[in-house]
Amino acid sequence: MKLSIHINTLALGLAAALLIAAPTNAADKPALTIYTYDAFAADWGPAPKIKEAFEKTCDCTLDFVAADSSIGALRKVQLEGADTKADIILGLDTNIAEAARATGLFAEHGADTSKLELPKTWTDKTFLPFDYSYFAFVYDTNIVKNPPKSFAELAAMPDDFKIVIQDPRSSTPGLGLVLWVRDVFGDKAPEYWKSIAPKILTVTKGWSDAYGLFLKNEADMVLSYTTSPAYHLIAEEKPNYASAAFSDGHYMQIEVAGILKSTKQPKLAAEFMQFILSDGFQDIIPTTNWAYTVTKTEAGLPKGFDTLHLPEKPILLDGQDVEKNRKAYIEEWLNAIGK
Repeated sequence: MKLSIHINTLALGLAAALLIAAPTNAADKPALTIYTYDAFAADWGPAPKIKEAFEKTCDCTLDFVAADSSIGALRKVQLEGADTKADIILGLDTNIAEAARATGLFAEHGADTSKLELPKTWTDKTFLPFDYSYFAFVYDTNIVKNPPKSFAELAAMPDDFKIVIQDPRSSTPGLGLVLWVRDVFGDKAPEYWKSIAPKILTVTKGWSDAYGLFLKNEADMVLSYTTSPAYHLIAEEKPNYASAAFSDGHYMQIEVAGILKSTKQPKLAAEFMQFILSDGFQDIIPTTNWAYTVTKTEAGLPKGFDTLHLPEKPILLDGQDVEKNRKAYIEEWLNAIGK
């Protein structure tokens, strides 16, 4: 009887010790926190698989914190300042990178970029690319039989033809569209915006809201990417979505990540930046973020990407020129569409 009590007491003591030790060991693992946009961090986005893959190599905890957009993530860090929990921001693009650089919050990424394969040469030592695509208007071929083939044709569509776009003040696709129109029309961009304003059903804060409205058939076309139809084709087995090929060319988006100077995990942050360029990260991108990889992986792009429209005339304005004129271009847009 006494022996039984002693054994039970010993067992209870060991169980209690294990309960106490478990969280301590978990807490001993370093944590890396990444601020990103909602679609990236979503259950169906790249974040869950990237978390799983990186944690297998780092003996750490990888945490993604979602904002409604990458611009929102940057603003969050700016507001938090030195007290920010973010070690890395992932999801900015070259159009907003100069604004991010000007904050003085970012350190050099330190990654070996020799394996990068992009349509443009990459020399930026602060921001590291992780994927790219091209902005385009996406439509359902079962509904839109004769899609516009240029901005001019878009403006000439019937009055009841509606599009959904994103706000350039809060969304990188929205900003990309403003720059795209500016590149095509130059100083006549405000006139073009006025001509297209009646066709804009609404302007959403971010990409997810806009695409959601489109999928509910609220609009005929939505500002998205040339790679967006790959999702419907591969994940849903629906071949009826396409991106309108514009003779004007298509504005390119290169998404980037950057390390915060304030990070308390500089070594781990550097490891993650190099991980971005590995097959372990890049192979996740095409069928979760629905974009092109920035390196050539052993697996290559999945079947279906070969059917996508690949613009013959890619457009990408210099980041410094964008930052110099961004506010003026957005003001033009605001005044023209009356939002």
